[in-house]
Amino acid sequence: MNKYWFAVLFAGMFEVVWVAGLKHSDNLLEWAATLIAVVASFYVLIKATQYLPIGTVYAVFTGIGTAGAVLTEMVLFGEPFNYYKLLLIGTLLIGVIGLKIVTGESSDQQELTEKRGA
Repeated sequence: MNKYWFAVLFAGMFEVVWVAGLKHSDNLLEWAATLIAVVASFYVLIKATQYLPIGTVYAVFTGIGTAGAVLTEMVLFGEPFNYYKLLLIGTLLIGVIGLKIVTGESSDQQELTEKRGA
């Protein structure tokens, strides 16, 4: 996995933070942290899409955000535990990982080479 995929993972983690912040922010400091997480998330995501296939990046980003938000709600905020949710998150993650594998590093390198030559 190259550094741009780590950037997508990082952006996805920031997405989890701001999604939780939208629901649970109660004061100005928490809202400011939520806004910073939104900006950081999309800034890093946009930078990663300059070097990786945008469709795959967005699918991975939203998959990380969705799975992370559901798990964060269950672990940190007392959302009821549900085996069906875990099964569906697992299915989502399998799809996202599969999409990443099918896209592969060769596609990433080819697109990077094309962008540098343009």
